[in-house]
Amino acid sequence: MAHASALINVMINSARKAARALARDFGEAQALQVSKKGIADFVTKADTTAEQTIFESLSAARPKYGFIMEERGEIEGSDNSNRWIVDPLDGTTNFLHGLPQFAISIGLERDRQPYAGVIYNPMTDEMFWAEKGEGAYLNDRRIRVSGRQDLNECLFACGLPFAGRSGRDQALEETTRVLEQTAGVRRFGSAALDLAFVAAGRFDAFWERDLNIWDVAAGAAIVREAGGMVSEIEGGNKHLTAGSILATNSNIYDQAKKLINP
Repeated sequence: MAHASALINVMINSARKAARALARDFGEAQALQVSKKGIADFVTKADTTAEQTIFESLSAARPKYGFIMEERGEIEGSDNSNRWIVDPLDGTTNFLHGLPQFAISIGLERDRQPYAGVIYNPMTDEMFWAEKGEGAYLNDRRIRVSGRQDLNECLFACGLPFAGRSGRDQALEETTRVLEQTAGVRRFGSAALDLAFVAAGRFDAFWERDLNIWDVAAGAAIVREAGGMVSEIEGGNKHLTAGSILATNSNIYDQAKKLINP
């Protein structure tokens, strides 16, 4: 059985506390979707309630750490080295439509680098977690990225811009190139879970543009500890803040980068 550190246990416990309310609210969201009454406001409340639960739990355990949170924004801590990066509900549209593909994402940034991450899907009870130098895990099982080397055998995941977002033409051009040379592309609607699936070897690569730091901080830490490669799509190392990310197994990184960004 995997031995999680005190730090990881704090993160896992915080995710599980928030998950109890999200799981309950997920059932309510399905009912509201049918009745079409107040669904957007309900999901916003579910999001903020989960974030508040995580904030209180992490603050009690590590009171000096700062935060970057999707709803609250940045909160400075007296410890300038450590900062929690939290997305309480990654995959809001899936949640809204009753699709059980969403997650709580909690990352720890240490000296502005991904240090640890927890990604939890309450509906499948899959807890992905990693800490720098300690490997990556799914619940109690060690995970690794896939070992595939040939692009025509690889399954990619991506994000595509929805209404009101720019970059659709570019995303479709990239997706067309990937479809022509790989085993397929999946668009599941949760960047955090897509990254976790790369870490677990379910996907061989994932790319997306126009992301925020809370979308990728936990996943980047988990992919790297699972033996994968993470960067900006163009290859830079500012993937936490630049808005684009490419995560792959260690064998196809160069091929994937050239394919997506020729």
